[in-house]
Amino acid sequence: MGILLNEDSRILVQGITGREGSFHAKACMDYGTNVVAGVTPGRGGQLFEDKVPVFDSVSDAIRETQANVSLIFVPPAFAMDAIAEAADAEIPLIACITEGMPVLDVARVTRYLENKPVRMIGPNCPGAITPGARCKVGIMPGSIHLPGRVGVVSRSGTLTYEAVAQLSELGVGQSSCVGIGGDPIIGTTFVDVLRLFNDDPETDMVVLIGEIGGTLEQEAATYIQEEFTKPVCALVVGATAPPGRRMGHAGAIITGESARADAKLRALQDAGATIIPTPSDIGATAKALLQSTGGVVEYPTTI
Repeated sequence: MGILLNEDSRILVQGITGREGSFHAKACMDYGTNVVAGVTPGRGGQLFEDKVPVFDSVSDAIRETQANVSLIFVPPAFAMDAIAEAADAEIPLIACITEGMPVLDVARVTRYLENKPVRMIGPNCPGAITPGARCKVGIMPGSIHLPGRVGVVSRSGTLTYEAVAQLSELGVGQSSCVGIGGDPIIGTTFVDVLRLFNDDPETDMVVLIGEIGGTLEQEAATYIQEEFTKPVCALVVGATAPPGRRMGHAGAIITGESARADAKLRALQDAGATIIPTPSDIGATAKALLQSTGGVVEYPTTI
C-alpha cells in the first residue's frame, strides 16, 4: 500500500536532536510512523523519546536498525552532506525537508545521486504520506488525511494541505500524497510521481497542483497525454504573478512564456486533464471527476 511509503517503511531521521527534527520526528511517531533511528554526529548512544536510538552516522543506523527511509532535517549548509551520506549508505528513499539549500549544492548532490540506487524527494518539500499505512515522512499534518484512492502530488506544501483538507471534508480519501518541492532543482518530478501512481492499483485518479516557474507541468502534460491511464485534475497557481519576481518558492519565477500559469494550464488541458478553476474548487472538482469516471468514493463519518 502506498507508492513510496507502506507498512514496511522504517524511518531514520537525520538531525533528530535539532529543534525541527525533534518536533517533526515526534509528530511522525504520534501519527503511527515507524521511526527506528536518528542520526546526529556526536550524539550517538542517546535515546530520542526514550525509545529511538541515535547514531553518529547513517551507515551505523542502517546496520543496526535496517532503516530504509531517511528523513532529513538539517540546516541548509549541511544538507548536501546529509543527502550524500544517506545515498552512500544506499538507503532507497530520502526525503529532504530542508528549506534554503544553495542551488549549487542541490545541483551537485542531484548529479551525485544519478548513479545511486536511491530516490530523493525535495529539498524544500513537505514530504510524503500514505494514510492507509499510517506512515508519513515530513511535515504534513496527519490529522487531515483519510485513506482512499486519490493520489495527490504538488509543488506547494500549503496547497497540498488545502487539497487534502478539501478532499477529506468531502469524504474522498487519499492513496498517497507527495510534495515534490518548489525549488528550481528537485530530486523527484511530477512525471516521476505520476509514473508511480500509474502503476499503483490502489490509485484511481490524481490531483496535480503546479505553480509558475520552470516546465515541470508541461513535462507532466506530455506524460499524461502519451502514457498516463488514469483521470487527472490539475490546478496551476500564480496566474497574476508579475514576470521576473520570485513568488514564494525559489522556483516560482516567470522567466519565459513556458513558465507562465496560462501556458501550463493550456498544456495540461490539451493533455486531457480536468482543470480546477480556483484553489477553493479542488475538492469539489476532484470528487466530481472521480464519480464521473467510476472511481471509489467513501464517506466516513469523521476525519
